[in-house]
Amino acid sequence: MKKSVLFLVCLLISTASFSQSKGKSIAIIPQPVSIIKGLGEFTLPKSIVIQAENTPDLIHTVAFLRERLSESTGYGIISVTSSSNPTIKLQLNAQNDIRLGNEGYSLSVTPTLVTIKANKPVGLFYAAQSLIQLFPEEIESKVQVNNISWTAPVAEIVDYPKLGWRGLMFDVARHFFTKDEVKQYIDAMARYKYNLLHLHLTDDEGWRMEIKGLPRLTEVGAWRVNRTGTFGDFIPPTANEPRDYGGFYTQDDIRDLIKYAKDRFVDIMPEIDVPGHSLAAIAAYPDLSCTPEAVNYEPRSGEKIMDWSGGAPPKALIDNTLCPANEKVYSFMDSVLTQIAQLFPFEYIHLGGDEAPINFWQNNEQVKALMVREGMKDIKEVQGYFTSRVEKIVESKGKKLMAWDEVLEGGVSQSTAVMSWRGIKYGIEAAHNKHQVVMSPTTFAYLDYMQSDVISEPKVYASLRLNKSYEFEPVPDGVDPQYIKGGQANLWTEQIYNIRQAEYMTWPRGFAIAESVWSPKGRKNWPEFFSRVESHFKRMDLAEIKYAPSVYDPIFKATKTLDNRLKIELSTEVSELDIYYSFDNSFPDKFYPKYTTPLIAPIDAFQMKLITYKNGKPIGRMLTMPISELKIRARL
Repeated sequence: MKKSVLFLVCLLISTASFSQSKGKSIAIIPQPVSIIKGLGEFTLPKSIVIQAENTPDLIHTVAFLRERLSESTGYGIISVTSSSNPTIKLQLNAQNDIRLGNEGYSLSVTPTLVTIKANKPVGLFYAAQSLIQLFPEEIESKVQVNNISWTAPVAEIVDYPKLGWRGLMFDVARHFFTKDEVKQYIDAMARYKYNLLHLHLTDDEGWRMEIKGLPRLTEVGAWRVNRTGTFGDFIPPTANEPRDYGGFYTQDDIRDLIKYAKDRFVDIMPEIDVPGHSLAAIAAYPDLSCTPEAVNYEPRSGEKIMDWSGGAPPKALIDNTLCPANEKVYSFMDSVLTQIAQLFPFEYIHLGGDEAPINFWQNNEQVKALMVREGMKDIKEVQGYFTSRVEKIVESKGKKLMAWDEVLEGGVSQSTAVMSWRGIKYGIEAAHNKHQVVMSPTTFAYLDYMQSDVISEPKVYASLRLNKSYEFEPVPDGVDPQYIKGGQANLWTEQIYNIRQAEYMTWPRGFAIAESVWSPKGRKNWPEFFSRVESHFKRMDLAEIKYAPSVYDPIFKATKTLDNRLKIELSTEVSELDIYYSFDNSFPDKFYPKYTTPLIAPIDAFQMKLITYKNGKPIGRMLTMPISELKIRARL
């Protein structure tokens, strides 16, 4: 009897957690806390009635449902405050459901009614996102789709986030993205319950925000020579080339973006990256620099300006730092931060602090005098001095300071929040020292990294595959969770020239990060997760959002044999893939040799072509791997 009861309990838990029972599968991303799948289906009627309170807080959720449920179906929709026969009922709890917190929800789908409950309007919005994911993927279509049964499985879902900070950083400084493109990015974020857009607004390549009283920041700092290719390796711009690439957001643009995001329950945090990464600002106002030659500087167009051969911090070839010994810098920062604080309601202002080179400071008489005056013994303390002063300015505006983890090296106040990007360890260190921490490590969350082999991705200095991103755990064991605000993925755009490529680099790794910051710890299951990812690939196709199919690309391992032949081993990130290949320069399909064991490359072959299949159909990209590249990897 005890064994029977135990079996029944285990069965119920399994059904609640993963909903893999018969019938229509449930493929929500991020994975909800609890799903209990019932019998039967709810069918969307041709006349849809949405019942909700007529309050400003619910307007946008109702509008979202109206749009998403009507575009693809062609069905009529009305919203009312009361109905005897509603289709979808949105309800704010009269008494708080403690389980749900501020952002959670309960979603009940019966054969005749969808009922959504939450403590706060944001919970209803997130429930609406989950509800849309219960319908067939054709619900994502921007045009009407006929001959579809618009059904959702009967289910009871209870859901709430693990962490309060669920962010994506979008670098609009290296390459400029229009206001409408940023809105497009926000819409995609909201689908997966992200609630924080970190806008990287300034860098060496551009200053992207209007500051009244400092017009040259956008007249000069927002424009550079337009180059295409591998960013970072461009030749320096010549005097006669037009400086016509770039752009900036007016303060009205910023207000519009903030409102647009807030309507989707997304906050925007601005980043003004200082004291390094400041070439665009210095080009506009050279007296912010310690270096007299700054009068000849201009925003970077993609030429090399740093020497990383000696590791971090880099050696600057030109001085891209604000001068910490110059009082004009602090007046400048006060002017900028006054307007930033007035525009952005979010509690934090991010002031960068990363990768600030010190070689120009080391040779500057003003900086040397500052160190003597302030009793500094280490050049790293200079950045600590700068950070302390700008933090006081931030706090005087009623805001809090956040910075990249390098600021820990120069010493920072207890109130400084740290964004840990150089791996998890700096976040752990900061949390142990009772700083508020956002985890955004390169190890799991850098979306500019290659998603597949260098032969098929824009070349950058590291790779990050989907299955590695899925391993991200923002709250490490042994760390007091009260100091971990949340987690974030970062999209740097040196090699990203347009919004379609920004989408390609964000998704599907953005799914993995969304699940890491939302779903309960200890519930990860890679095969189950990827089955949901494939469902969302179909949704994104219909929604016209670009994503990377890199997860289907083979993984190469090249070694040399004892007799100095090239040995090639292939593997895949996901199971159930077959790899077909050729060495004869032709394009393989499923009638070609299938990879089963390690291969020895033919002596005279100069390239290998490969493609992956799933269930007898091509699913991966046709890749061409030069044999010369494999020989380099094998050290042949």
